[in-house]
Amino acid sequence: MPAARPAAAGEPHVDEITCAVYSALTDAPEGDATLTWDATTLVLAQARSGTVTGLGYTYGAPATAHVIGDRLAGVVTGRCAWDIPAAHEAMNRAVRNEGRPGLVAGAISAVDIALWDLKARLLDLPLTRLLGAVRQEVPVYGSGGFTTYGAERQDAQLREWVHGLGIPRVKIKIGESWGTREHRDRERVAQARRSIGAEAELYVDANGGYTRKQAVRLGPFLADHGVTWFEEPVSSDDLTGLARVRAAVPADVTAGEYGYHLPYFEHMIAAGAVDCLQADATRCGGITAWLRVAALAEASGLQISGHCAPHVHAHAAAAVPNLRHLEWFHDHARLEHLLFDGALDPSGGTIRPGADAASGHGLTLRPDSEAALRHQAVTSGGPR
Repeated sequence: MPAARPAAAGEPHVDEITCAVYSALTDAPEGDATLTWDATTLVLAQARSGTVTGLGYTYGAPATAHVIGDRLAGVVTGRCAWDIPAAHEAMNRAVRNEGRPGLVAGAISAVDIALWDLKARLLDLPLTRLLGAVRQEVPVYGSGGFTTYGAERQDAQLREWVHGLGIPRVKIKIGESWGTREHRDRERVAQARRSIGAEAELYVDANGGYTRKQAVRLGPFLADHGVTWFEEPVSSDDLTGLARVRAAVPADVTAGEYGYHLPYFEHMIAAGAVDCLQADATRCGGITAWLRVAALAEASGLQISGHCAPHVHAHAAAAVPNLRHLEWFHDHARLEHLLFDGALDPSGGTIRPGADAASGHGLTLRPDSEAALRHQAVTSGGPR
C-alpha cells in the first residue's frame, strides 16, 4: 500500500482515528418492499489532528466499528492530513482479504468523510469552499412514506413536507411484501397524489420488490398519477431488467444506492440501466469516491442524486455540476438532528451548505448525544 508521507514541518498529520456507535428507535415501525425495521444505527468515525477533530459516519451494523478500529485506523494514523486520496487508497488496499463491498465499504466511507471534515476544519473553511462550489443551494426531496404507514400517517408526513416545509418533491415506498400487495401500492400512490396536490413531484421506490413484467405493467398507472421517479423497480443487481423497465416506462428509472466501488457504477451506466445515477457516500467510499462517481455520471451524460444521509452529501453535492437532488430521508434526517448541532433546514426544498461559514461540514456532536441515544464506546477491538 502507499507509504504514509511524513508531514513536513508545519504540516498536520492524523494523530488518531476513533469511533462510536449510536442507535435510536424509529418514531414508528418502518418498512419498504423487502425489509422492515424499528431502529436506526449510525457508526461515527472521528479523525483527530492536534486539537482539531473531523467527524464522519455511515449507517449500518455496529460491527462496522470493528473494521474501523482493527483494519483502518492503523493505516491512516500518521499520514499527512492533506493527503486524503493517499489515505483512501491505503484503506482500500488494507481490506483486500476482508472483501471491500458491504460493511467494509461503509467503514472506509466513514473514515474518508471524517478526513475531509478534518482537512476543512484545519483550514477553517466550510467543506463546500474547500471542494469549490457550483451552486449555493442544493435541492432535496422528502423521503419516507413507508409501507408500514397507515393512510393517516402517510398523509400527515407528505403534507408536512409539501405544504408545511414547502418541499416540492416527495417519495414513498411501494412494492410491499416483495410486490405481492400491488393493489395496496396503487391505493397508496393515488392517496399520495391527493395529499400533495397536482403541482408537487411524486417519486416511488420499490426497493427491488417487483418482477420485470410487473414493474412494466405498473408504468402506465404511475404515469397517470404523475410519478416521474421510479427507483429500483427491480433488483439493482438485475442491470438487464432495469434497462428493460427503463425502456418501457415513462418515469425516470434510478438505482445505485448499493454501489460499493467505482466499477459497479460503470457497469450500471454501460448497461443503460438508469436515467439518473444514485450514489451513497456512506457506502461507496466517502466523499472521495462520491465525487468520482459524479464525474463518471457526468461523462456519460447523466445526473447524480445523493442517497440518504443528507448532511454527509450536502457540501459535495454543491460541488458537482450534474446534481439532480439529495434525499431528505426521514430516518437519517431525524437521527442527524438528534445527534448533531449544525443540522440544515430543508424549508423551501433546498439546503444551503456552508452558508453559516462554519468550518468542515458544520456538524458537531451534541453534548447530550450519549444520553439521548443508545451509545457504545469503541476501542480498537470494536464496540464494547
